[in-house]
Amino acid sequence: MSDRSRGAAVREEVEKVITAIRPAIQADEGDIELVDVDEETGVVTVELKGACVTCPASTQTLKAGIERIMRDRVEGVTEVVEINALGMSESPVSL
Repeated sequence: MSDRSRGAAVREEVEKVITAIRPAIQADEGDIELVDVDEETGVVTVELKGACVTCPASTQTLKAGIERIMRDRVEGVTEVVEINALGMSESPVSL
């Protein structure tokens, strides 16, 4: 399997896992969107939306829930990070 095919296969598996866990996240008025899969490092970047943005338990949900499930089900995934944690998204500033 070529590197390109392998990358597409990993991304497809990651998307399947997100589809499977999305209803549980949506049940709490949140959502999750896949942003990127880095096949070299195994890092999956997601964006948490809705109630997840302000939820104090979102980091725990991300690491103990989403990341654990992703690592168990998708070979090669090493970590799941949230886009806001990387500073890639602007957050509103209150003055």
